[in-house]
Amino acid sequence: MASFKFSFFLFLSSLFLHASLAEIICEDLPKDVCAFSIASSGKRCLLETAVKKDGKVEYQCRTSEVVVERMAEYIETDKCVRACGVDRNSVGISSDSLLEPQFTAKLCAPACYQKCPNIVDLYFNLAAGEGVFLPDLCNAQRINPRRSMVELISSSGAAPGPVSSEARSVVGEAPAPAPMA
Repeated sequence: MASFKFSFFLFLSSLFLHASLAEIICEDLPKDVCAFSIASSGKRCLLETAVKKDGKVEYQCRTSEVVVERMAEYIETDKCVRACGVDRNSVGISSDSLLEPQFTAKLCAPACYQKCPNIVDLYFNLAAGEGVFLPDLCNAQRINPRRSMVELISSSGAAPGPVSSEARSVVGEAPAPAPMA
């Protein structure tokens, strides 16, 4: 009887130990908390779409190759999601939202910028990938919200994105301006 009690005790304590050492694995997260989460490995989780055999699209949480410095095992709070204006249903990781003045205003607002380091870190790195320093973007957003990202990209020397042949034909080529006399 004593050995049964001891075995039972060991079994229960192993369950509690396992529960306390639970890791965050992106592939195990539900889609409603996947985006803006960080796995135990320190890599960002991202939401992806996959087409099933029946043609239906389903969302899957995946581990990205983006490693977060100084953060791991983190699921972003609903408070920060709202404060920063991000969408938990966003697929992948993209800097496109930095071009939207409404998004940049929320990201740069004190409620987000000073209290949501995970989201700020993500967009800091996305902006850097575009050749833009996020604090400069936030400063430009406060001064002139409509032109902030576009202006910073053009002044930073970052290469412009590809232009389709259709866009070239619409814009056309213009002659050089005449010299000032």
